Amino acid sequence: MAMRAASGIRPLGLDTMVRLQRGRHTVTTPGRLPVPEGMTAPLGCDAVAVPSFLAQQVLPRLPRVGCVYADETHWWWIVPSDSDYALEWPAPARYATGAVVPGPGVVPDLLHRSDGTVPYTPPIPLYLALCRLTNTTPTWSRTLSA
Repeated sequence: MAMRAASGIRPLGLDTMVRLQRGRHTVTTPGRLPVPEGMTAPLGCDAVAVPSFLAQQVLPRLPRVGCVYADETHWWWIVPSDSDYALEWPAPARYATGAVVPGPGVVPDLLHRSDGTVPYTPPIPLYLALCRLTNTTPTWSRTLSA
């Protein structure tokens, strides 16, 4: 039996709210990296921006590469939404919620298209490659202090 609020309307479950929120990220807006035609983004989209000089070193370290966009100064990897959860992406990388590129709404060009039907680069291998290249200890390996 479904629960109903006092108004008689059934409240939304957490799964439904998350799905609705992720669905908002698939709409193309100025400054947002688009999902290429024919692909779906069932987990929503965020992006990780890496300076181009460093990005060229990251690429061969990844076992699988999703969609990557590039402008003159940065490469942008599409990752699933919330790939920053409990992670501190190492500088000079920048995490972009909603795959929104900062600036005047100019979207970088598609440099690499995923071989599959989803645009994602697996975030953990990307994170580890960036940690290694920036000589940063991954978040989960750091010593905690009280």
